[in-house]
Amino acid sequence: MSRNPLKDGLEFGLFRVLTGVLFLVPERLSMTLGALTGWFAGYVLRLRKRVVDEHLLLAFPDESDAWRRRVARECYLHLGRETVAIFRLSRLTSDQLRSRTTMVGFEAFEAAMALGKGVILMTGHLGNWEVGAAGFTARGVPFDAVAKSMQNSRFGEALISARAGIGMGVIDVDVAPRRVLESLRAGRSVAILADQNAHRGGIFVPFFGKMASTARGPALFALRSGAPMMLAIPLRDPGPGQTYTVTIEPIEFEATGDRPFDIRQLTVAHTQALERAIRRAPGQYLWHHKRWKKRPDAGSGPVPG
Repeated sequence: MSRNPLKDGLEFGLFRVLTGVLFLVPERLSMTLGALTGWFAGYVLRLRKRVVDEHLLLAFPDESDAWRRRVARECYLHLGRETVAIFRLSRLTSDQLRSRTTMVGFEAFEAAMALGKGVILMTGHLGNWEVGAAGFTARGVPFDAVAKSMQNSRFGEALISARAGIGMGVIDVDVAPRRVLESLRAGRSVAILADQNAHRGGIFVPFFGKMASTARGPALFALRSGAPMMLAIPLRDPGPGQTYTVTIEPIEFEATGDRPFDIRQLTVAHTQALERAIRRAPGQYLWHHKRWKKRPDAGSGPVPG
């Protein structure tokens, strides 16, 4: 439910006007306008700018200040541009979506799906995760994604509509414990973004050398269902075109039968795999969320610098 219907309605109305304009202009211009909007949000409005700077320092303490400033600028431009791209997706045909996405490791994914247990696709707020999903659905893959409800329900409805337009099913995080297992048993792939701070029930595992509270659900789903777990990372290709390379790789893990130990080790494995991917393209990562907010010692509060 919306927190403030009037405020949410005004915000959504402005959003609809902006996206309407962006649909009318050529794609390359709309991407440029999106990137400029991202820059404006970061460097004029300074939305989450301090959080981005602090997190880049935490993750890359050995890099120069100039390097971190460049990556911060890239991530704001990327966020603005890719937000526009998400809402343009629903107007593309399956052929267009296939032509814009190069799938690396897709044969191994198909082999995993052929086992009949579904596949858990781990990913993060890296590249364009919505485009990554479109790469799978455009190739006929039965695909669901676990997602949180948005604070502004009008935005949430628009995003759900955009996802439905590319054939993606959505599992609300509140019903995920039941629905994810049902989806896997039906032989579907389930995508999970597991790089946000877990407020409740998380376990602490290393992420860029700092302990981060991480959801245990993905590991538990894999152990309960026997479904293979793979990492899927959709990075935007260099250059002016809107094309992406989706890299799929298995999360290597050997269960011991000790459930708490296995959950921790599998969580460590998929978190480290995501970290390696982020290091390859730090400017395409969403450094804006407070990944290290919950601490092992105090339970909450900022990470010391």
